[in-house]
Amino acid sequence: MASVLLYHVVGDLTVGKPELVEFCDVETVESAIRAIGGSTECGIPVWKRSSHVGMIENNEMRQQRFVGILTSLDIISFLAKTQCLEDQDKAMKTQVSDVVVPNNTLLKIVDPGTRLIDALEMMKQGVRRLLVPKSKVWKGMSKRFSILYNGKWLKNIDNGSSNNLIANANRPSSSSAAAYMRDKFCCLSREDMIRFLIGCLGALAPLPLSSISSLGVVNLNYSSIEASLPAVEATQKHPGDPTAVAVVEVTQDGRHKILGEISASKLWKCDYLAAAWALANLSAGQFVMGAEDNVSSRLLPDISVNSTVEDNKVANGGGSARARKFSSRSIGFNPVSPSFGMGRTMYRGRSAPLTCKTSSSLAAVMAQMLSHRANHVWVTEDDNDDVLVGMVSYADILVAVTKQPAAFIPSTRSITELASEIQS
Repeated sequence: MASVLLYHVVGDLTVGKPELVEFCDVETVESAIRAIGGSTECGIPVWKRSSHVGMIENNEMRQQRFVGILTSLDIISFLAKTQCLEDQDKAMKTQVSDVVVPNNTLLKIVDPGTRLIDALEMMKQGVRRLLVPKSKVWKGMSKRFSILYNGKWLKNIDNGSSNNLIANANRPSSSSAAAYMRDKFCCLSREDMIRFLIGCLGALAPLPLSSISSLGVVNLNYSSIEASLPAVEATQKHPGDPTAVAVVEVTQDGRHKILGEISASKLWKCDYLAAAWALANLSAGQFVMGAEDNVSSRLLPDISVNSTVEDNKVANGGGSARARKFSSRSIGFNPVSPSFGMGRTMYRGRSAPLTCKTSSSLAAVMAQMLSHRANHVWVTEDDNDDVLVGMVSYADILVAVTKQPAAFIPSTRSITELASEIQS
């Protein structure tokens, strides 16, 4: 495990990553929807436009310009407001600054020579994106063993020459410092971290084969909403990280039977206007399971961000506007049955929530999340895959991987011996 988290640096993960194109807060909601479609973790970083045109911008100035991360659920919650539903064209032209939730701590600018273990520690504390200079060069593909841990010097180093050698490797030169400010950047997400770690399962053994319950990574403090309640109440739950609310039926014994979820990942590439209408008008159960039969008297205007060719002809005056019934398919769901009924058996389809069992291994959960491009998995009982126990998110996995820092350095060998061995 030490070889993965101590020897590797965040610069190793930037290979092949595209250059960051800043999305400014003066852009429209319509532009944000297109940008989110190609984003990671269902959201995009939002920036204030630079007021220092033509000037060199240091890291502190760039950090101050960062506003927050805009997700698909943020946009749909905004579009579900009464005034937005009444004038959808105006809502789509609204500036992103009126929608994004400001949080300057979700992104941090780091040197490409920052150790992977330190980067994971930042993400454990709530950082969701790391901004890394692309053109800054560090010695070797991975930085040599560092005696800096979380920004503090370890005291038991005896070899002064080793001390100086390692310290110099960590300190950028004055010439590179000037170039550093002119660097192009790329953005690393927690998904990038998990993808790297899943490629190093052998080095992490036996952790990946342990069950999520034995590792204690199942988060019991999840957000949920009863299926019979209005779907819009899910936006009032303030789920935080991840932005996901489970839609549940409460059984007679008080347990939660999961039916679906209202989350940024499920609504990532949906028809945003259709989803906003459904969020404002349907119950949570209808929202996730389909409601053609239940809302036959209510018609959804045929307005869509992802308009078809036929719809474009109508919009350009080529015909009369059609009205359509709401279908969960229009927001990316495809349930087995179109109608919602309490007490029904568990369905499986595109609308089904991503679940695992308490006995599932950490490696299996990581692979499941990456293959579905989801930042969380709902955890159910081993003998009943309908009964919800909790959830596992990217943050929970990072905590599990770095839970015992002492395990990264063998107790039978001193840091001096290990550093000398590496340099030899």
